[in-house]
Amino acid sequence: MTTRIALATSADHADLHADDLPLLAALRTAGLDPVVQVWADPSVDWSAYDGVLLRSVWDYQTRYLEFTEWLGQLDKAGVPVLNDSDLVRWNGDKRYLLELRERGVAIVPSQVAAGACLREVVAGLNGQEIVIKPTVSASARNTVRGLAGSGELDAAMGELPDDVYLVQPFLPEIQSEGEWSLIYLDGEFSHAVLKRPADGDYRVQDDFGGTATPADPAPAVRAAADAVLAAVDSRTPPVYARVDGVVAAGRFLLMELELIEPYLFFPQHPAAATHLATAVAGRLS
Repeated sequence: MTTRIALATSADHADLHADDLPLLAALRTAGLDPVVQVWADPSVDWSAYDGVLLRSVWDYQTRYLEFTEWLGQLDKAGVPVLNDSDLVRWNGDKRYLLELRERGVAIVPSQVAAGACLREVVAGLNGQEIVIKPTVSASARNTVRGLAGSGELDAAMGELPDDVYLVQPFLPEIQSEGEWSLIYLDGEFSHAVLKRPADGDYRVQDDFGGTATPADPAPAVRAAADAVLAAVDSRTPPVYARVDGVVAAGRFLLMELELIEPYLFFPQHPAAATHLATAVAGRLS
């Protein structure tokens, strides 16, 4: 009997993101029957599938309560989620960075602030270049950068919605050296890219003109990324993971650990689609 797997996506990518299409063929080759489904579509019978693989669910952060309720429905129906639903819930809020810091992971220095506390935290950083981002966000949504204490940043903060935020120092190495993304499949390092922002920007996403180039990380960067995954507390190791970070003052600092819907750079490393498909088939067998 063929194992059916749903590839959960967003309505904006109802036919799957174009760069993920090789994964469909790889899953079929691995003996699975993949079907692309929009995660928020109420007409989908998720119990008809042997598993759900999260892919381009890139709207989850704007519908977070609905998304976590959907995960609960899958749990109740006994449908396995890749990555594990508990792991996804933990990873959905960037406050996980503080937990990883407690477990010995070097992260970009981070403070959490909500409501009126945001301005208090920023005031304590007067004169420093900082970045403010929601703890539940993606693709630089509602992210601002500026000089703490400046009128420009104060005005930008006034436009932010009432939310919980991370406050971090801006690391100029993102512009000068780039940001690393190291991809792990079934617990093994697969490949890496070095992402750079467009001239004058600090956001590395391609939506803002950023680029990603295949690159071989130095042994120290690899070791640091390995340590990030080793620090994850989960009954089921992630079938895919992306470790994002920057080397500052000679040390790799974790910016984000992506376990929900990371772009995995298949075009830069085509063999990764087969690797992931094989791992998924193994998890569902």
